[in-house]
Amino acid sequence: EFDGLVELATICALCNDSSLDYNESKKVYEKVGEATETALTCLVEKMNVFNTDTSSFSKVERANACNTVIKKLMKKECTLEFSRDRKSMSVYCTPMASSHNSSSGKLFVKGAPESVIERCSYVRVGGNQVPLTSSIKEKILSRIREWGTGIDTLRCLALATRDHPPRKEDMHLDDSSQFVNYETKLTFVGCVGMLDPPRKEVVSSIEMCKKAGIRVIMITGDNKGTAVAICRRIGIFSESEKVADKAYTGREFDDLSPDAQSNACRSARCFARVEPAHKSKIIEYLQSFNEITAMTGDGVNDAPALKKAEIGIAMGSGTAVAKSAAEMVLSDDNFSTIVAAVEEGRAIYNNMKQFIRYLISSNVGEVVCIFLTAILGLPEALIPVQLLWVNLVTDGLPATALGFNPPDLDIMDKLPRNPREPLISGWLFFRYLAIGVYVGFATVGAATWWFLYDAEGPQVTFHQLRNFMRCTEDNPIFEGIDCEIFESRYPTTMALSVLVTIEMCNALNSVSENQSLLRMPPWLNIWLLGAIVVSMALHFLILYVKPLPLIFQVIPLSWPQWETVLQISLPVILLDEGLKYLSRNHLDGKESKK
Repeated sequence: EFDGLVELATICALCNDSSLDYNESKKVYEKVGEATETALTCLVEKMNVFNTDTSSFSKVERANACNTVIKKLMKKECTLEFSRDRKSMSVYCTPMASSHNSSSGKLFVKGAPESVIERCSYVRVGGNQVPLTSSIKEKILSRIREWGTGIDTLRCLALATRDHPPRKEDMHLDDSSQFVNYETKLTFVGCVGMLDPPRKEVVSSIEMCKKAGIRVIMITGDNKGTAVAICRRIGIFSESEKVADKAYTGREFDDLSPDAQSNACRSARCFARVEPAHKSKIIEYLQSFNEITAMTGDGVNDAPALKKAEIGIAMGSGTAVAKSAAEMVLSDDNFSTIVAAVEEGRAIYNNMKQFIRYLISSNVGEVVCIFLTAILGLPEALIPVQLLWVNLVTDGLPATALGFNPPDLDIMDKLPRNPREPLISGWLFFRYLAIGVYVGFATVGAATWWFLYDAEGPQVTFHQLRNFMRCTEDNPIFEGIDCEIFESRYPTTMALSVLVTIEMCNALNSVSENQSLLRMPPWLNIWLLGAIVVSMALHFLILYVKPLPLIFQVIPLSWPQWETVLQISLPVILLDEGLKYLSRNHLDGKESKK
């Protein structure tokens, strides 16, 4: 009754190397082969042009039942593989019931509408062959443009037949350049539109990329109109944006001069109907601008571009060649996963900087402490075993926990960093030094406070403290002072307690490089809080559990002394908050412009 639909289903089934398969463990139908061809296979099953009774079939048999019926009627003799220049492929078939006379064969063609229709001389109307006039051709192309640029943005494939092709023996099948000559005088049968909607999360991911300074360029083999419509739909182009110098076909790109091609790559965000060579050339131009390129692809033809890009990203459902050429494989084929990976990469880099910042500022503080006591001639604030304890045990746990810091709130609002910039910039190094110097002065200050002001201490003068080495019973400067007081464990315990406490405060500062603790509170990293609790517990252990105080040359502190420890240690949080404020409001903008 509908001869045209029967012929259309026949072309879909035979110009096809893919199939459907029922996965009994997952209870779903899955594609076997290329996605576009599988969609055609699915269409044939839905059309069921021969009214095949499938009620008694199992789900496994039902997967390809209607396609099997068609393939039993026609035998595929040879395939004229797809090529970029003619943008089509075809199969030469003969009826199964015939005597295999080559003259009864047919050539079934599928390909890009503009290319296939250009080679059509007739159009199928029912069972008849009608000449394809220019007006009919324009109507067909207009309808295809509507499908490709409309709300659904369908991917279109034209289907055609050559009723009387050359005999198979007369074809030069080893010379692909001759294939276009065999695919002439075609009869247009129909056009299939396939809905390939972008995932919901793609729009938000594209928006995140824009904020993060990442330019997203679509490079596709689709029709230019369809490609631009999809770009508008997912946010690469706005609805009203003019795309005159921002979208090119592969042929339009080739027609440009080298300088114009370079400028096109700077501004364009969509390339349609491209060949593999175009992808590699676009990446080369982008790399010449010192851009870092990430290329996604899934086919064999994408492999050269995937290899050339700094980061090649293959789809999990792609070919083995694409996967081997890529540095990363997306198991879920989801663009938003790439954006999440960028965010995670930036977070890892920031956490690495925070780890280094924490340890550098700690070590600078210890160095300042040692030099300060030597320069001022004060008693040792820290002894070697205490320094080892701080470096190997107390600092180690928070430093490790910093690796679990969450991403900064504005991590995807910043431009990509310059790959040539040092890990630690001049301003960042100044911040490390400022914190380190405070740590050093605070540690020495705590030991000095005990000598000068503690109610339980000797309350000597600063001049006496600086000259403690000259303390003797005969020296009038130290009249009434027991010289053994300068060997007391209290000042070293005060210094060690301040150092440990201030390092815990410094760990809290390291939750974010520039975000205030009010916006990114420390409980966002529960591992860090746990590490701080364990580190402080270990410090209390060596203070209050015998015989550890003897080993570490420390002594339990009273509550007033702990109050002083906190008063000296907590200001480091205010100091770092001030430095963070300067970074956020006065320095980040300048660095971004650079």
